[in-house]
Amino acid sequence: MDYLMDIAGIIQMAVAPAFLLTGIGAILSVMANRLSRIVDRFRILNEGSPNISDKEVELNYLLLRSKWTHWAIALTTLSALLVCTLIASIFISSEIFSNMDQLITLLFILAMISLIIGLVCFLAEVHLSKNVIKLNKT
Repeated sequence: MDYLMDIAGIIQMAVAPAFLLTGIGAILSVMANRLSRIVDRFRILNEGSPNISDKEVELNYLLLRSKWTHWAIALTTLSALLVCTLIASIFISSEIFSNMDQLITLLFILAMISLIIGLVCFLAEVHLSKNVIKLNKT
């Protein structure tokens, strides 16, 4: 019976990071959709008529936005991978009865740092998108 209680505690410990994965997945979906929109707009400008005003400026903005979005996706995906590793480490440490607290703590800290930097990159891309709107209004 104690073994079942231990397993239940381990599962409870792993549930919070699993919910975190759900949130990260939603964020990645938004980022991927924005990247898709950036690529679509880039293609339209590249294949469109050459008389679009400020075409080169907008293309440069789109390139910069795509770079920020790529970094955001890469870092957020890294965060998700670290959370997966964290969950696996929790179960592995319970099965081998080893104290992996430092590894688990390090994985969580790295996952959060990666997520924070990824979100900052995404925020930079969103900020750049405002400039494209201003560009199209003039």
